[in-house]
Amino acid sequence: MHQYRTHTCGELRLDHAQSEVRISGWVHRKRDHGNLLFVDLRDQYGLTQCVIDVSSPLFADVEGARPESVLTVTGKVVERSDETINKTLPTGEVEVAIEAVVVESAAQILPMQVAGDAEAGEDIRLRHRFLDLRREKLHNNILLRSEIITSIRRRMTDQGFTEFQTPILTASSPEGARDYLVPSRHHPGQFYALPQAPQQFKQLLMVSGFDRYFQIAPCFRDEDARADRSPGEFYQLDFEMAFVTQEDVFAAIEPVLEGVFVEFAGERTVTPAPFVRIPYLESMLKYGSDKPDLRNPIEMVDVTEPFRDSGFGLFARNVEKGSVVRAIPAPGGADKPRSFFDKLNDWARESGAGGLGYIIFADGEARGPIGKNLEADRIDAIKAATGASDGDAVFFACGDLHDVEPFAAQARDRICDELDLREKGAFKFCWIIDYPMFEMDHDTGKLEFSHNPFSMPQGGMEALETMDPLDILAYQYDIVCNGIELCSGAIRNHRADIMIKAFAMAGYGPEVVEEKFGGMLNAFRYGAPPHGGAAPGIDRIVMMLADEPNIREVIAFPLNQQAQDLLMVAPGTADETHLKELHLKVVMPKVIKTTEDQPAEGGENQGS
Repeated sequence: MHQYRTHTCGELRLDHAQSEVRISGWVHRKRDHGNLLFVDLRDQYGLTQCVIDVSSPLFADVEGARPESVLTVTGKVVERSDETINKTLPTGEVEVAIEAVVVESAAQILPMQVAGDAEAGEDIRLRHRFLDLRREKLHNNILLRSEIITSIRRRMTDQGFTEFQTPILTASSPEGARDYLVPSRHHPGQFYALPQAPQQFKQLLMVSGFDRYFQIAPCFRDEDARADRSPGEFYQLDFEMAFVTQEDVFAAIEPVLEGVFVEFAGERTVTPAPFVRIPYLESMLKYGSDKPDLRNPIEMVDVTEPFRDSGFGLFARNVEKGSVVRAIPAPGGADKPRSFFDKLNDWARESGAGGLGYIIFADGEARGPIGKNLEADRIDAIKAATGASDGDAVFFACGDLHDVEPFAAQARDRICDELDLREKGAFKFCWIIDYPMFEMDHDTGKLEFSHNPFSMPQGGMEALETMDPLDILAYQYDIVCNGIELCSGAIRNHRADIMIKAFAMAGYGPEVVEEKFGGMLNAFRYGAPPHGGAAPGIDRIVMMLADEPNIREVIAFPLNQQAQDLLMVAPGTADETHLKELHLKVVMPKVIKTTEDQPAEGGENQGS
């Protein structure tokens, strides 16, 4: 008999009755029934009930084993009586009568509960992540993650993609976030950067003559945490293809994502491929966002013109100054009480807006503060534009385009949820395409890249030389699912001259491009194929399929909100010997001393 187990804790069935077995696992629960002590033994595969009589010489050893102690139990499989069968467990028809027990590892008093549904605080969970990972839900999430990655890997290789590994120690690259820097011992004053993405390397693989690359790639970005973004590091399905158009990229990744989601979605529905394509400007108009949740059926409409020079003076004056007006339909909203409209108006004010005006269409009339002051022909134009009818309401947001779009997007979601219109049990995919190549910084007025700087402009060099930069579109695209960006990609710029020109328009001289991207730029001068790709986020895919609201719940060892590893205690300080080897000196931020009567402006720690 094996030293530790003949079977797992999830394996025993009626067929094993009267067999002599050995199982090992953690003490999940103990229940004292007087003359009998029941112990639930747990491993990765399941749970088996073990039983021992008070008369056994081993009773004290079993009774003394605290929860989460590791035991090896030897005994006979016994069929349970009908009244004691546990139908919720696969092993619930049998139990193991303990004949021998070895305490492999005794547990101390637990800082958090493993069995049961009691939730510990985040700090306790992360500091004792090894205990947290034993909890059923989180444990299953991590196993699900492995299954999803295996499925993705199989689907990619089945399409002829080859898996590569790219460097972790590399050069800094502008991917939109701060780099993590690694000092070089051999090159004082110089630093490697951890890759924000394998962007340049995967393009270089295409230049090197490989045709279809993919990698489950670790990426490192020094950015703040969000519910759908882990600080520090994350993983993505990184892939690139040579000699492809945008449609070829879509055709490659759509069946992978659709297939994975169908495989793991359970009862939930999944958008079938091909996914709907929504141009960026259309998405911003209809949804106020380039990450629309299509489970929300509400589509916004621009109604600026019906308010121009209208009888509704507030909007008319703002439109004259350059404001726009977005109409947000509320199907069936006319039946709601006055408190419904007041609540939304109060929410708008709390959000920093002036309010949320509305029209109620009921009994052939236009009611509400706007309906009372707007001319009949203009009301008819709004009604036609929004597709509203009797029984509906329409809300309005007015302001500068830069401000009104995000507010209108929030209002759209708020109205949807107040009316309970959001489709349930569904994964709704779409592509956002035709991103602007450039955008103007609202505060500085500086032209900058709106998306990936390595993207090919639509129209190539001719577009860069002849068009208004703000009118140039790029072959850039995102996949969005339920309001979450799952994937970003582009057809790449594979020509050195176009790359230098595009960066020059964004304020980067040729010398900067040569310094920062010299390796890739030089490669383009020796024959580069047209190529493109994308990178769906692994963590976000798993988060959605696991139906978890926070990405931390699908990562084995995540950092906390402050990008700290509480388990391994990182980041930490380095000793002087190590710093000396690396030719580094730590200069801490200055702390401005204050008095009780005169606190420092801006807080205690300045410059941190």
